Amino acid sequence: MIHEALRGEMLRGERVILRPVEPRDLDAFIALFSAAGMERFWPGEDREKLAREHVWPDDDDVTVYAVTVDGATIGLVQSWEETDPEYRHAGIDIALHPDWHEQGMGTDAVRTLARHLFEGVGHHRVTIDPAADNDRAIRCYEKVGFRRVGVMRQYERGQDGTFHDGLLMDLLPEDLTDPGSPLG
Repeated sequence: MIHEALRGEMLRGERVILRPVEPRDLDAFIALFSAAGMERFWPGEDREKLAREHVWPDDDDVTVYAVTVDGATIGLVQSWEETDPEYRHAGIDIALHPDWHEQGMGTDAVRTLARHLFEGVGHHRVTIDPAADNDRAIRCYEKVGFRRVGVMRQYERGQDGTFHDGLLMDLLPEDLTDPGSPLG
């Protein structure tokens, strides 16, 4: 079961607000997953179903936040927990509408959620696993302080039906950058 500190809390970043997902986010999530190029990293034939799965997740171990700027939903960020005390840590995933790429919103959202997972929940490590060829995402995560751990070969099935490599990255509290740092 997910840590109660993750449920229902609004998180404020430098420029974004992360708030619990609500049914009103469905149209924005459909637009997000239907945007050109999104199927490359978020595969699936039924884009509306993918959006619904993030508004009404069926996994109790996942917490989904709407990423908002000035009240507009521009994407989502989610976290999950490994609760076994011997391996306890959290993972993050994010999807932003392409209209908002390259503006620092993803960096802000990932940093905000990571900080909450460290300071608010007490995790000692956070992971993220972008596609190994998703250079934009990898740059974003490195700005937050994530480090490359290794390539996971043939990690996930892509839209083309073949398996593609993933990159495991992790972040420790001391690696988390501040928004004003040269990296962040």
